[in-house]
Amino acid sequence: MEFDIEAYKRRTDRLRWDDLDIDSFASDRLPEPALRCLRYMHDIEYHTACYLRDLLVGPAHTDPEVTAFLSFWLFEEFWHGEALAAVLSAHGEESGERRVAALRRRLGLRDKLRPLVMAVASWGAGEESVAVHMSWGAINEWTTQAGYARLSQRAGHPVLTQLLQRIMRQEGRHIDFYASQATRRLAASARARRLTRFALARLWAPVGSGVMPRSETDHLAQYLFSGPEGESTLRRIDRRVDRLPGLAGLHLLERAVQGRSAQPVAARGQAPGFGFAPA
Repeated sequence: MEFDIEAYKRRTDRLRWDDLDIDSFASDRLPEPALRCLRYMHDIEYHTACYLRDLLVGPAHTDPEVTAFLSFWLFEEFWHGEALAAVLSAHGEESGERRVAALRRRLGLRDKLRPLVMAVASWGAGEESVAVHMSWGAINEWTTQAGYARLSQRAGHPVLTQLLQRIMRQEGRHIDFYASQATRRLAASARARRLTRFALARLWAPVGSGVMPRSETDHLAQYLFSGPEGESTLRRIDRRVDRLPGLAGLHLLERAVQGRSAQPVAARGQAPGFGFAPA
């Protein structure tokens, strides 16, 4: 089904949480493992602007429907970050712009060079690179929405659940766009299918890899996606990837996430992963 960009533009709005009792987190705190996941999600939602930067240095910026969507998508993702910042602040933690500024300083030269690397790679691949980005974006949005759902289940905090349900509804619209774009572009081009499959099989990693320390990505994978329910979620996302033209049988989620959750987080190193598409 084609995505209705005009309807999306009319419906886009900032996330609202004024009616939720955010102050309740001060006395009814999240357990530390859940709070650690929330910090991760906060940082990645705010990092969306940098993902967008990397995407628009390539051919994607020439498609008016893609750029229209991305403008509104960035707006909504910013407010997701603000909402999570309010929860962290209620826990007495640093959040928002100061926390994000420290993250970007920590990334250093590697982050400064990314636009150049992405421009060369995207223009070298040509128009088909947009199919890679749209497929990557669909997978990342599926995993992001699933991560919020699993965090809600594991934390069991009623206010957090209400907030995350609102975020997930907006993420659902993001999924619709990326998945419809990926399906159309992959179906139209054998080269796009080959290029996308090659890139995903060799380069895809869980959302936030390469931005957050490896230990934090590993904790997220272990806390949210280990055990029968978590593994069932991973298989469900992999089945969705299978339905994209030319991408059947990759098993990206099971391979990447189960590999990270196979041993205790403390036993692993801090080496960053690699990921370059929208979260």
